[in-house]
Amino acid sequence: MTIRETATSRTQRTRARLQTAALELFARQGYEATTVAQIAAAAGVTEMTFYRHFGTKDQLLLDDPYDPLMAGAVAAQPPGLPPVIRAVRGIRAAWRAVPIQDTGPVRDRLAIVAATPSLAAAVRANTAASEAAIGAELAAGGADPREAAIAAAAVMAALMTALLQWGRDGDGTLSAAIERALDVVEAHHD
Repeated sequence: MTIRETATSRTQRTRARLQTAALELFARQGYEATTVAQIAAAAGVTEMTFYRHFGTKDQLLLDDPYDPLMAGAVAAQPPGLPPVIRAVRGIRAAWRAVPIQDTGPVRDRLAIVAATPSLAAAVRANTAASEAAIGAELAAGGADPREAAIAAAAVMAALMTALLQWGRDGDGTLSAAIERALDVVEAHHD
């Protein structure tokens, strides 16, 4: 194992400890009542270490490594398709290429987000970054920039609504929630 691999695995372990500690504290105390200091202490690290891994407490819940994959998958769709269809099919392809096997922690995170009104602005900001990346790929593929932005916003709104409902209600699987949201947007495109 190289020094770089060791550092990467150590970073991943630390992030996982922080996320696990945070979810346990959020479940026990609530999101608002839990401090960064408490999360760091429960994970056995300093607050500075916490901030090196997550800039804010809400990033523990909203950090999304799939944004670049979604944008890339949208870019890979045929440019001749309508922007909404390109976005739907790209996100569907990205999801099918990298499905999440252990959805328990994802559901826990989404349940906390859905139940915490103060996270609404952070969710919107996180979604806006995804929309911008997808919209840029649609426009780069020849779509009118306004239509690209609208298509990206529509698809991301449907996806986020389905994910938050799934996290809150616990009905079905994550895969079914994602597919259902994309089906709704695609079916109503015509």
